[in-house]
Amino acid sequence: MTLLSDILKGINLIEVEGSIAIPIAGLAIDSRKVKANFLFAAIAGTSQDGHDFIQQAIDRGAAAILCESLPNDMSPDVCYLKVASSNNSMAYIARNYFDNPVGGMQIIGITGTNGKTTVATLCFQLAQKLGYKAGLFSTVEVRIGAQRLKATHTTPDFIQLYARLREMKDAGCAFVFMEVSSHALDQNRLKGLPFDIGVFTNVTRDHLDYHGDFKSYIDAKKLLFDRLDKTSSAIICKDDKHADYMVQNCAAKIRTYGLRSFGDIHGRVIENSIHGLTMQLNGKEISFQISGAYNAQNLLATYGVFECLGFSEDELLEKWSTLRGAEGRFDQIRSAEGVIAIVDYAHTPDALANVLRAINELQKKQTTTITVVGCGGDRDKGKRPLMAKIASENSELVILTSDNPRSEDPQEIVNEMYAGIAVRDQNKTFKIVDREEAIKLACQLAKNGDIILVAGKGHEKYQEIKGEKFPFDDKQVLQQYLSIVPS
Repeated sequence: MTLLSDILKGINLIEVEGSIAIPIAGLAIDSRKVKANFLFAAIAGTSQDGHDFIQQAIDRGAAAILCESLPNDMSPDVCYLKVASSNNSMAYIARNYFDNPVGGMQIIGITGTNGKTTVATLCFQLAQKLGYKAGLFSTVEVRIGAQRLKATHTTPDFIQLYARLREMKDAGCAFVFMEVSSHALDQNRLKGLPFDIGVFTNVTRDHLDYHGDFKSYIDAKKLLFDRLDKTSSAIICKDDKHADYMVQNCAAKIRTYGLRSFGDIHGRVIENSIHGLTMQLNGKEISFQISGAYNAQNLLATYGVFECLGFSEDELLEKWSTLRGAEGRFDQIRSAEGVIAIVDYAHTPDALANVLRAINELQKKQTTTITVVGCGGDRDKGKRPLMAKIASENSELVILTSDNPRSEDPQEIVNEMYAGIAVRDQNKTFKIVDREEAIKLACQLAKNGDIILVAGKGHEKYQEIKGEKFPFDDKQVLQQYLSIVPS
């Protein structure tokens, strides 16, 4: 076991009640996960305050309590540590407990509204193809070399983060590619984590239910670059209008990439089809098995990461061209009748517009795009009519349905989406709350050459309804109603 005194390095303690010369067997920020001789951190969250669960943690065996205010009744058998911010202090305590595992690994953080998962996954693949063991934190999964673990959050909490980093270090990982969410940045979950490279993909409307307004959301993303030092690198998508703002206070070396703008890394899409795209870079043509201009940007970001890591063009190009997209991102399946179904995580207005724009570029004459889309409950309500509007303006048929309604009435969510449908488009729009029935109808309506887009859930294998998660997989449902030929 580790002594409590050993994991308090760098922590400014305001007050200590009890002995710090005690063994600590583990850390917890959830009182239900406390075991004997654990340190429990009482952190004030958005819906609950950990200080209300201190006694519960002690009852479960906590030996130490990290808190911002001491309880009135204190146990003589417990050490109480008062700090200004339990949240900030816990970031360092977790790092100390897991023996500062980041040394010797290069940490690459990817932030943005769209593209984080794809860029992180492409980077992980490329590292493997170049012969390196790597770690991955993504919305879809956590990878420690060949080992696959389920992801619970886009960016995990301090304890999970450093525990996994320790496993990655012990497994011999040279690189760690991490999706960095605005929530994690705002909540200081990554405080003290030294990023070698920060990547910015884009920023559009999302998570306003949490951040309150778009400016606060952008500023949360910007924190990744504000915290980079002069030994780090920032790789920025110059095509995004917020690119300059993102690096306004950035001390790192800045590299830019883009398709529409001439950045340090400039690509040009030569051909784009349902089977993949061909892009020109530095006068050379490279073909990929990934479709869509927005994925061309993601590929350029990946190239930029490895260029900053010191790899040469000759080392990169051959391996770069063999990369495949992440699960649930423009994920294609095809029926024997020639219907193409695409599952995509697009759950923001901009992401949906990008995917539909890519589909429309690939669509043949006399074929139909059928879009099945919903919006999550207990999330930004303002995007609901926008999502429906984008779907109706870029599809021949639209089916509005459920997508993790959570505590809300799914019919009400669908109705709020429908408010964004113009009168001229209402006759091509269906409202079917049951997601399986919505996908089934899309399959029944589709004919040879048509494209079905099922948007919003991507890799997710559940529907969250009234606090429960029920098994649900868009891809499996499509396979149930289409005769599938693997793409």
